Amino acid sequence: MQTPLAFLGNMQPGVIILVVLLVVLLFGGSKLPELARGLGKARREFKRASDEIEDEVRSAMDEDERKREREKTIEEEERARIRARIEKEERAKLNDGNDKAKPE
Repeated sequence: MQTPLAFLGNMQPGVIILVVLLVVLLFGGSKLPELARGLGKARREFKRASDEIEDEVRSAMDEDERKREREKTIEEEERARIRARIEKEERAKLNDGNDKAKPE
């Protein structure tokens, strides 16, 4: 997992110090904690929203899988009913044929 400040590894120390000084000058020392809190709050909100979206997608995928399983079960039951009906009709035809072949 990447650390939040991983991009600083590519920067020279002088550039990092210059960026920090510019931030302090722009926002002032007293505003930095407030800025950091706001950034942290935004990051947590983004993480929560992305987790919710991930859960919704996972839930939709699970629901789709359950639907496919139900359809498969219904299809198998229908095939079994059709097979049983065909077998019953074939037995009836055989019995009718045997009854006609027997002399009375």
